[in-house]
Amino acid sequence: MRIAATTVVLCLALAAGRAFAVQVETYSTSSKESKDVALVESEAPFSFEFHAEQTYAGNGDVQRGSLSVRNFHESDTRIHFILTPTTKIGVLRLGVQTERYSFGYSSTAPIPNDLHSTALVIGLDTEFSDSFLIRFEADPGFYGTDFDDFGQDTFNVPVILGGTYIFSSNFQVVFGLGFDALRKYPVLPGGGVRWKFASQWTLNAVAPTPRLEYEPNSSMLFYAGADIRATSYRVEKNFGTLRGNPALNHAAITFEEVRVGAGLDWKLTTAMKLSLEGGMIPFRNFDFHRTQVRYHQDGGAPYGMLALHAAF
Repeated sequence: MRIAATTVVLCLALAAGRAFAVQVETYSTSSKESKDVALVESEAPFSFEFHAEQTYAGNGDVQRGSLSVRNFHESDTRIHFILTPTTKIGVLRLGVQTERYSFGYSSTAPIPNDLHSTALVIGLDTEFSDSFLIRFEADPGFYGTDFDDFGQDTFNVPVILGGTYIFSSNFQVVFGLGFDALRKYPVLPGGGVRWKFASQWTLNAVAPTPRLEYEPNSSMLFYAGADIRATSYRVEKNFGTLRGNPALNHAAITFEEVRVGAGLDWKLTTAMKLSLEGGMIPFRNFDFHRTQVRYHQDGGAPYGMLALHAAF
């Protein structure tokens, strides 16, 4: 059962990546009447996306047989800045992103106290036709266990290839593949559907954030659903030796987490929104899959999240 659950999480989260769905928006100008949806174009002197997010999770536990790590909290910080200039071949995505997980246990615990990544974002949003949009993105960077862990051994290049097929402005199908050399299954599929089935209701069942949305007005959106996260890292060369298990030296570890909760998106302006979210974490794994060492969630943990997103 645990193996099946882990496989589902990997298929949905890792293959989908952070988000491979191409953003779409309904046209309202008369010159665009022949198309219901298309890539979003910015009117700013140069277009960009900025996202900053902070999550705090309360005390939780993980265990492996008779071994366990108890009563630790989690802090997760994400920031990205991506330029999105429009070119003849589509919308380029060029930027940088960083994320840091910090856990509240000792530095000698059998799992890393910090997981950190800093990477470039190199991607392209384009279209094969009016109804078929695609995204290619590579995130070359460093995925280790410390803020300054920028060695050759922590370098990795996760890749996402995804697409959106637009049946109408109310119904789209999303699909894709994700590649990550550090994880147990390097290539995995993903996908989902977005269905606006009523004027104020949308089923946005697309990994990694499937959810049901209610939009009472143009400034406020309420939602309930899940946030499926999984990223692979490499620990230090002496990580295992310091903990009595040399097999873990320089090992790859995949951190998997599923958050289930509800929240709201509040549009501060047409280009900026503030997000608030809260709920529970029912699933969390620290998986050294190449050495058959895995610490899994024992019980749940509450969490709260605050994020600011801007797109100009």
